[in-house]
Amino acid sequence: MIRDVLKMGDPRLLQLSAPVQRFGTPELEALLRDMQDTMAALNGAGLAAPQIGVPLRVVIFGVERNPRYPDAEVVPFTILCNPVLTPLDNEMEDGWEGCLSVPGLRGLVPRHLRLRYSGFDPQGLRIEREVSDFHARVVQHECDHLDGILYPMRIRDLRQFGFTEQLFPGEDIADD
Repeated sequence: MIRDVLKMGDPRLLQLSAPVQRFGTPELEALLRDMQDTMAALNGAGLAAPQIGVPLRVVIFGVERNPRYPDAEVVPFTILCNPVLTPLDNEMEDGWEGCLSVPGLRGLVPRHLRLRYSGFDPQGLRIEREVSDFHARVVQHECDHLDGILYPMRIRDLRQFGFTEQLFPGEDIADD
């Protein structure tokens, strides 16, 4: 089922999410189905449970071809519960981000270039990967939602934040 995505300004987006306590449950499977349906319907690169009003530490992400990120590398579809992110070094990179909870806007956001993430799949099996570039950016963006952080909070220079059509005139970048 496609769920409504909460928008910036909704206080539920600022809450700290609770860890998943039980894996392989019908409730978790239903949540994940709704998250996948919602992400697909909106051409999202990822979605965090808090964005649909569920304060659990669950994110999904993945990019094959996405009109919102036409030049993005492929990121394998992943379901990650109770994620832990560990930067592999101090190298940061600025990159343009959008968000389904901040529709129509983009901002230049610094993120760690390389990191390790770990967590669990829906059945409670451990996942651990080392990633870089766009994959690392997507994971950081989605996991920020679990701690009540929206990408505009990370922007260093608000002159690099605005409406997509103003920042990228003439470019065919789909709205969020």
